[in-house]
Amino acid sequence: MAATGPFVAPHTFDALWTEAAGHAALRPGVLPARTDEQVLVRTLHSAVSRGTELLVFRGEVPPSEYGRMRAPFQEGDFPFPVKYGYASVGRVEAGPPAWQGCHVFCLHPHQTRYLVPATAVHRVPDGVPPARAVLAANMETAVNALWDAAPRVGDRIAVVGGGVVGLLVAWLAARIPGCAVELIDVNAARAAVAAPLGLRFVHPEAATPEADLVVHASGQPAGLVTALGLAGFEATVLELSWYGQRTVSLPLGEAFHARRLSLRSSQVGHVAAAQRSRWDHGRRMALALSLLAAPELDALITDHAPFAELPAVLERLAAGAPDTLCQRIDYA
Repeated sequence: MAATGPFVAPHTFDALWTEAAGHAALRPGVLPARTDEQVLVRTLHSAVSRGTELLVFRGEVPPSEYGRMRAPFQEGDFPFPVKYGYASVGRVEAGPPAWQGCHVFCLHPHQTRYLVPATAVHRVPDGVPPARAVLAANMETAVNALWDAAPRVGDRIAVVGGGVVGLLVAWLAARIPGCAVELIDVNAARAAVAAPLGLRFVHPEAATPEADLVVHASGQPAGLVTALGLAGFEATVLELSWYGQRTVSLPLGEAFHARRLSLRSSQVGHVAAAQRSRWDHGRRMALALSLLAAPELDALITDHAPFAELPAVLERLAAGAPDTLCQRIDYA
């Protein structure tokens, strides 16, 4: 009888599935055998998107967007059941020698272990703690937004909405020489987060008008109305919020035309047009990860919870939780 090799137990995992509107659960699974081109990642941390992921959790993805909204390693189909998410950081347990033992970021749903092609992971730089690297997808969005917005040296820039993306946009914009940046939000608690980032925080009623550039990231139609009101003559308002199925009513009468305002959208699914001929998604993500070396960005991670509590965490976030910015999930 031919000798057989040692038995290798298959890798099991648990993953988060949204099973109905407002209801999620952890489901077990078994990974297939790894191929030579794949890496096996053990998850250390993931993050919950307060925008897109909660729209998915609430079942608010419009049918027209089912295809465009698919995450890279999503399972299931909209509306439910669906395994969704795109901010995972882990350690490579097996794979090509160059990857073994590395900390990596992957656009993967919440799952304890997973197999993906080595081309789908991004190496976390040595100076970036894995627990902070969960901000990579948000930083990538902020980078792309500023590429779309094209701010100039010395601009007066208003950022409406002090969520994670808005804070990162403001933090990046404030590093452009001569730019005066205001972070604007109705939640006064955002001032305590803006301070360690070196940002000026103001309530909408105290915001400085006549901005050269306004970036809107509040996720609320009222915030976009505020953004239009702050824009100076021939200024651009860049819209980062996505509203799912909600209808947004805007004051496009009044002074909108007389002030010759430009309202533009920005979305991270495509590299901004101005950079597209030279940059791909991998290069853009490498830049985003490198920018996370700044320790003050830890202020954006306001909450953390173990993976086992993730279904309850999603329910809490969907109910409001106005003081939560980045919700990190930690894996044993």
